[in-house]
Amino acid sequence: MKDNALEGWAVMARAVELVREGESFVLATVVWRQGPSSGQSGARAIVTESGQLFGWIGGACAEPVLIREAKKVLQSGKPQLIWLGQEAEFVGMHIPDGVMTVPIACQSDGALQIYIEPMMSVPELVVVGRSPMAFTLVELAKTLDWNATLVDANDFESDSLSDHSIVVIATQGHGDEEAVVIALQSSPAYLGVVASKKRGSTIHNYLLDRGVSAAKIESVRIPIGIDLGHTTHREVSVSILAELVSLRAAGKLKGTRARLELPLLNEPLLNEMAEEVTDLVCGMTIKAEKSNRPFEYKGDTYYFCAPGCRISFEKNPTQYLVREMK
Repeated sequence: MKDNALEGWAVMARAVELVREGESFVLATVVWRQGPSSGQSGARAIVTESGQLFGWIGGACAEPVLIREAKKVLQSGKPQLIWLGQEAEFVGMHIPDGVMTVPIACQSDGALQIYIEPMMSVPELVVVGRSPMAFTLVELAKTLDWNATLVDANDFESDSLSDHSIVVIATQGHGDEEAVVIALQSSPAYLGVVASKKRGSTIHNYLLDRGVSAAKIESVRIPIGIDLGHTTHREVSVSILAELVSLRAAGKLKGTRARLELPLLNEPLLNEMAEEVTDLVCGMTIKAEKSNRPFEYKGDTYYFCAPGCRISFEKNPTQYLVREMK
């Protein structure tokens, strides 16, 4: 498909759209021309991985060459300067290192030099949680130039994701189930939960009870990361990133979008001290915060460590309140 009507800043606007869609492409710029070529210096065009051309850099001879060489540049990830001209022009001429000459047999005697620059998509990683492990995973991913974002479970929304997103739920028992349900609404390229196999079974049963399809449940990876044996929490982040890198290298991740505009989690949140309360169902001590499933009953707010505890309380609050009074 061609859209030669695009030119100037319209080409750059299309480039921004492709970035947001998570598609790799090349940006081609005419850096020199010799008339009567129809290409103009400074003209730009885009070629996508599928060979779609947006913009105008020259006529019938230049376009197929550009598309062919653009695909090669996308495969190598390295920019290339190509010189299109009559074969006779290159005989005996000094050609600078790194310049690829491409003889063309057009009726005109024009020539073009086109700089082809790859714009490679990078993985979009969204880590949900606020543990030191979650912070470490995001920082490690950034060293690989990934678009890595850390978001608190309370701010996590499905609208912030796409089917290109890589999502790691690192809430570690504080809202795992709810975060997974939110992520599944966007069918991300990868969805994993930092949890044990036993905890994974609990999450799978929770999804099953709520009518989530078997295919979606199967897409949730638990546990995640390469098995390194007994490791620290921060070392777990290394094993998770290693798995993601391996999957990407194997072509099993779809791609990425632009960096997400999510509420960033700041380091001071780790030190926030919320009031501690008791889950009246199981007796566990937890923090009185949004992530612990607040439920209001007769003017008072109660908090619960897991969905099951809140559901039990909702069905018969009196039973647990009477027990607490004894």
